[in-house]
Amino acid sequence: MKNIRNFSIIAHIDHGKSTLADRMLELTGTIEKRKMREQALDTMDLERERGITIKMTPVSMAYTLNAIPYTLNLIDTPGHIDFAYEVSRALKAVDGALLLVDATQGVQAQTLSVLESARASGIVIVPVVSKIDSPLARTDEVAEELARLLGVQAWEVLRVSGKTGEGVAELLAAIIARIPAPHNGNAGAQALVFDFEYSAHRGIVVFVRVFGGAFRAGDDLRFAVTGARFKALEVGSLGLSQRASDELREGDIGYIVTGIKEAANAVVGDTVTTFLSPAEALAGYKNPQPVVWASLFPESQDDFSHLKAALEKLKLTDPSLAFEEELSPVLGRGFRSGFLGMLHLEIVLERLKREFGVRLLVASPSIVYEVVKENGAREIVYSPAEFPDYGAYKEVYEPIAETHIITPTEYMGAVIQSLYRHEATVGESENWSGNRVSFKAELPLRELMRGFFDEIKNISSGYASFSYEIVGAKKADVVRLDILVAEERVPAFSQVVSRAVAYDEAKRVVERLHAVLPRQLFVTKIQGVAQGRILSSQSLPAMKKDVTGYLYGGDITRKKKLWEKQKKGKKKLLARGKVEIPHEVFLKMLRREG
Repeated sequence: MKNIRNFSIIAHIDHGKSTLADRMLELTGTIEKRKMREQALDTMDLERERGITIKMTPVSMAYTLNAIPYTLNLIDTPGHIDFAYEVSRALKAVDGALLLVDATQGVQAQTLSVLESARASGIVIVPVVSKIDSPLARTDEVAEELARLLGVQAWEVLRVSGKTGEGVAELLAAIIARIPAPHNGNAGAQALVFDFEYSAHRGIVVFVRVFGGAFRAGDDLRFAVTGARFKALEVGSLGLSQRASDELREGDIGYIVTGIKEAANAVVGDTVTTFLSPAEALAGYKNPQPVVWASLFPESQDDFSHLKAALEKLKLTDPSLAFEEELSPVLGRGFRSGFLGMLHLEIVLERLKREFGVRLLVASPSIVYEVVKENGAREIVYSPAEFPDYGAYKEVYEPIAETHIITPTEYMGAVIQSLYRHEATVGESENWSGNRVSFKAELPLRELMRGFFDEIKNISSGYASFSYEIVGAKKADVVRLDILVAEERVPAFSQVVSRAVAYDEAKRVVERLHAVLPRQLFVTKIQGVAQGRILSSQSLPAMKKDVTGYLYGGDITRKKKLWEKQKKGKKKLLARGKVEIPHEVFLKMLRREG
């Protein structure tokens, strides 16, 4: 146990975590050089396509220092704020963390956020400056900045390059020297479940950190919280693939194959213990609070059970996903689902489509509103489609987010203008090293969903960063915006917007839908309606079909008869006015870009 080191890498997005992990895998011989590929720990296609880490990934590395063999258990974590719950879970399973800061960018807002999480976990923090090989690196300046932040000496800040491998050997030595070995516990057999994997053949595979006792294949075990009993089919360590071993001992990070096929029997944060002499449950994790809600419906109601099974299995690997059944008069049975942000929502939808083959209708994402009726009754509204009509309520309350923004001084004016456009209240600023300023601002949570993250990145050329947390609720001046297609309301496109931007948002959504909706056999009206008024309207031309194309010669009356028949058919279609909206249109409408 004294030769085990459990640690994680935490950082702002795109500060080089995955690249540094690649060099560690290479240097420790965990992966052969000829088999090496970039982002080796990012196993999902989505991660590799987007160049971001979505899931935490544990891996065990063997390393020898001064003729002493060590086991280094690394948990690589995401950097994007939408996946902060992955980071918090990883930190509970380790004894130390590498706080990585890009030498070209310095400390960012999300750096401060993950640092607070690490401090709250009570683990050892090792400061590291990455990308020191870059021509734009401000290595000494950023090292001083990081040292001041942590209250340490500048020489204690390690300097590495994930690209060239410079300083990685010294970093591994520092991990062994600074991060403590797992402490000895005497509370019986306890293993914290920090992640899952589902296998159709082996059932649920739990990823655990062992805090006491030992676990072997064939042991009679149970989950302390859910009470589910199972026999361990296999235990082992987590390399780039799972490696079976004789046992998992105290301090180890590894996996246990449970054989359980029902997803509801396992939850993240549960404790695995022995059935005959169970130990107390470990503290576990707080349940994440979703900030964005969207209703998901199967394209065909016959696929409802398939969607439910897919969501249950996906929740095993993404515990921050929340969902419950709901019934829509128009779209049928579906699930009201909660997410930690817009990127999280987009990733979940893409995973449902790729990994489970589910085709969805997705309602416009929204936040939770508290509506006060005229009689004083209060109602929580999760879906824009259920938001009451204008005039049917007295007042509305919405969540408020406090954002912490760090930006270069030359972009501060543009960033503040953007904040004011998003109804923000800006606090006092303070100078930050590297010719930057730091300040806080409060704004409605709904405004974070209106492309705020992308807007801040665009106007600051990618140099500004921000993190946020929910700090309460305030009275809101909002209305429901409905989209009518062929004079029929489409609940999936309804959204709650500020009264001040209702016209602009109606115009944007109508134009966007006009661009992506396939043409019908009749002229289709697309309208944006709020407060009982049509705010924006466009007509989608009818699809043209040459019904006389096969005719040649003869009297013109033959063609006229066909044209008249086509005209009557179009009138019938127009009277029915039913437009089938394809799955792809819902996904395109979810993205704000053109």
